[in-house]
Amino acid sequence: MTDDILTGPKVAIIYYSATGTVHELAAEYAAGATAAGAEVRLLRVAELAPAAAIDSNPAWRAHADATADQPLATPEDALWADAIVFGTPTRFGNVSAQLKQFIDTLGGLWNQGLLADKVYSGFTSTATGGGRESTLLALYQTVHHFGGIQVTPGYTDPIQFVTGTPYGPSHSTVQGTVPLSDETLESTRYSGARVTRVTRHLLGGRGLEHRAG
Repeated sequence: MTDDILTGPKVAIIYYSATGTVHELAAEYAAGATAAGAEVRLLRVAELAPAAAIDSNPAWRAHADATADQPLATPEDALWADAIVFGTPTRFGNVSAQLKQFIDTLGGLWNQGLLADKVYSGFTSTATGGGRESTLLALYQTVHHFGGIQVTPGYTDPIQFVTGTPYGPSHSTVQGTVPLSDETLESTRYSGARVTRVTRHLLGGRGLEHRAG
């Protein structure tokens, strides 16, 4: 067997969070992946907004200060990972500029074919309730360009019929008034476990292919 099969899949959870909801989802996703046997890196991307914009929203400033020591994602983390999970708030039904800027730094790895054949998935949150599915679908266009293997939760567990989020975990805060529900947290942990299991199966297949060769 390969070392990856023995030690568990390497899962990088790379996210941007302004006021903290996506950060909470990222932590739950990491918990699900870890419980399923993954080696997890939980990483935020750099903030691009000016201090004045952050200061204008107390929740944004509080979260920025609270997570200042959280490790920042680098292209090396994407290279290290067997599976990459992106988390983003919605921005007009699309991926946040902060996460998109990080993804754009991966062009060199993409050009060398080093992002192909990895597992990818995603999760999101919105203040208004609109744009959650379109944000994930926009995010997954990148997976196709990478030549990645897209693994979403689908309707593969009873919790998914409760949350109705086949494209990936998502939440609407309704302008910060609605906390994450127990069902959404369970769905997010399940998604982390599913990505881990599928990645392990793929690594196992590659190990058999290697030994056959």
